[in-house]
Formats: sequence, structure tokens, C-alpha cells
Amino acid sequence: MSNGNNVVVVGRGAVGRELLRVLAQRDFPASRVTVLATSAGSVEVDGRAYPVQAATPEAFEGCDIALFAGTEGEKGAAVTLAPEAIRRGAVVIDNGNDFRMDPRVPLVVPEVNREALRGHHSLVANPNCSTIQMVVALKPIHDAVGIKRAVVATYQAASGAGAGAVHQLEAEMAAHVRGEPIPPPDKLPQRLALNVFPHIGGFDEEGHSSEEVKLARETHKIMGDDSIAVTATTCRVPVCNVHCEAINLELREELDPAEAKELLASWEPYGDGYHPVRVVDAPSEGRYPMPIDIGGSDEVYVGRIRRDLTVAHGLNLWVAADNLRKGAALNAVQIAEQMLSMGLLPR
Repeated sequence: MSNGNNVVVVGRGAVGRELLRVLAQRDFPASRVTVLATSAGSVEVDGRAYPVQAATPEAFEGCDIALFAGTEGEKGAAVTLAPEAIRRGAVVIDNGNDFRMDPRVPLVVPEVNREALRGHHSLVANPNCSTIQMVVALKPIHDAVGIKRAVVATYQAASGAGAGAVHQLEAEMAAHVRGEPIPPPDKLPQRLALNVFPHIGGFDEEGHSSEEVKLARETHKIMGDDSIAVTATTCRVPVCNVHCEAINLELREELDPAEAKELLASWEPYGDGYHPVRVVDAPSEGRYPMPIDIGGSDEVYVGRIRRDLTVAHGLNLWVAADNLRKGAALNAVQIAEQMLSMGLLPR
């Protein structure tokens, strides 16, 4: 870590550890990195031990940037502690769900809507993991020809529900291999080993899961266009890490699949040679995005790009990304980096 800001990471679970990893890998300008959690202790990431302090209001004294790892599906630490950090002069970037749809809080994927950061009031929300990878893939297409409707089915890894869900999957698979009875689920609503279930979050009165609702609402806010019709079915699959999405688009104008590939592969949101999308699309050769290949990667991968022949201007995509990195920790750190480059942080 180089000289710079005093950074606090709140949480030492899967996302908290990934935040520490990304900060170190990207040499984020931090003079100090402090880890806070519900109780004191330590956490080790890539061979480096970080002391962990109890998360109290006083622990944010002198903090410039507070990165909250967030807890999906329940009220996160940011509800009580973000105001305390802000009161002490920090800018908070929250990975939880509590502030995403607050009209006063920017919901940001830097490649898509970094200008929204200029309206921050010391609090920025990090979007849902499945939303982040989808809007990165959709942004250049929407800018080029417009998107009328998006139908998405997600295939979400266990890590999206936290380290406990990964441990559940591992325990279930170990029992299956040993020929023992598979233990009942203790973190997820269903057994995950050798199974797929369409249940992420709670359900509303019409049967839509909260994850499905997030995909639509967050996409509208990030893309700045409520006219895009978004409908989703979100599923949990027996994969430890990396979310995948099958996306069907109805475009406002024709976009040839070859043109779509070039558009996605060449997209430079900042005009500086940075390409956030990697196209892997040679299905006849067995090459398309798969979790086994892209865990630990920062890019959003797109493949199986082809026409939908059942609708005018239809296009199908397969999108995959590391949900702990681009879907959570990396995006949060990129928000902080962009705020620094835009002069929106202390240093």
C-alpha cells in the first residue's frame, strides 16, 4: 500500500476478504487499511494477516473511505454505522442492499454511470452482483441501438450468499462422494449439491423473488432509462464462485451478431485502452465463458452471441463474471478509484 487515504473495510467474510485482496492487488493509495467486524480478531488474505477491530462508531475516527462488505437479504452494518462514518468525515461505499434505491444515493457501476458519483452525499451504493455484470454487457449495446426488453435467467454461485453457503455446498458434495446422507441445508433454503433451485431472496405477492426485482429496478437506475423492460428468473446453482446469465434482448434497431461481438470487445468506457468486456465466443470449438475458467478475473465475459429469430431485432447473450470481484469487491474499489480521479475524495 502506498501513501494516501485511511481506508476502513467493514466485514471479514467472503466479500470483506476480497476487498482486502483487491485493494492490495491494485495498489490502492492507502496509508492505512483497518478491518472492522462484529468482534475483534484477525483475518488472513494471501498470506498477509490483518488485525480486526470491533466495529464501533469511534473506530471510524480519521477514516477517509469506508468500504462496507454488505450482507444481502438482511439489514447490513451500514444502516447503523455508515452515518457514524460519514459524521466523522468518511465517504462510505456500501455493498449492501439498504441504500441502493434511495434516490439521494448514487448506485454506480463506474464503466456505465460514473458521472452519477458527482451527486454523492458521502454515500455511494454498490449494486447487486447479478446486476453489475449484466449492465456492463448491456451498456455498449444500449448506447448503439437501444434495448427495448431484456429477459434474463441467472445461474448464481453459492458465494453470492456468503461463505456459509459455500461451506454448505462443500459439505454436501463431500457427503455425496463418501456415500453418506447429505446433511440438511443450514444456510440456503434448499440443498445445493446436484441441484438447482429458483429461489434467491424472499418472494412478493406476485411470486417474484427479491433478486429478480433488484435486477429490474437497479438496471433502470444505473442505465438511467426506465423504458427498458426487464424480467428475470434467478437461480442458485452448485458452483462455488462466478455468476452466469442467459440474456435475451429485444433491440430497437438491428444489430448483427458479428457487429455485437466487435462492439463489446472494443468498448472503452474511459477511452484509455481499458476493455471491461472480454468476448469468448467460439462454441463449435467448445469456447464460451465458464466459471471454471474465469474465477479471479476482473472482466465481464460474453459469449454465445446469436440472433433470436423469434422477434424483430432479437439477440441472445451468455454473460459471466466473478461475483466476488466485479460483482462486489472490485466494483466497490473501482468506485473509490473513480472518485479519487474525479476529485471527489480527500486525496
